[in-house]
Amino acid sequence: MRKLLARFASGVAVGTFWFLWPLLPLLASIAFLNRRYVLDYAGTLRKFAIHLRAVREGPADIFFGTVLGVPASEAPVEISGHCVQCGNCCMNHRCVFLEPRGGGIFQCGIYTSPLRRLSNCGAFPVSARDIQRYDCPSYFVVKAEPVRILEPQA
Repeated sequence: MRKLLARFASGVAVGTFWFLWPLLPLLASIAFLNRRYVLDYAGTLRKFAIHLRAVREGPADIFFGTVLGVPASEAPVEISGHCVQCGNCCMNHRCVFLEPRGGGIFQCGIYTSPLRRLSNCGAFPVSARDIQRYDCPSYFVVKAEPVRILEPQA
C-alpha cells in the first residue's frame, strides 16, 4: 500500500510542477535567491522540461518511497567510493541546477541551500541499481565474501 501511495504522491508532485512549469524560473529565483533563472527564462524553461522528464523516470518514486518508509529491497550491504563530481548522478546531467565547472567537473548550483535537503540528492547511491543507472565511475558495491576458517595442519 505504501508503494502505491508513493507512486501516487510522485505523480501528483510531478504533475503539479508541470502545471507550474511557466512559473518555475521565477519560483527558483525566489527560492534560491538567484536571479539567473529569470534572466535566462527561456533557457531555464527548457532545462526544467528536461529535468521534469528525468524526475518522472524514477527519482520522484524513490524520494516519496523513502519518505513513506517503503523498504529498499535492493539496498546492498555496503557501498564504497567517493564523489568525483562527474554529474552523472544528477539524472545523467539533466538536473536544472547542475553547473559545469570545466574539465568534466560539475557542481550542484543549489548545494548550500537548505531547500536542497528536502530532496534525495544527498542519498546517492542508495543501491547497485543507482550506480548502474547513472553509470557512476567512482562508487561500487562491496561484495561480501564468506570467511572460511581453515583447520590447522597437523
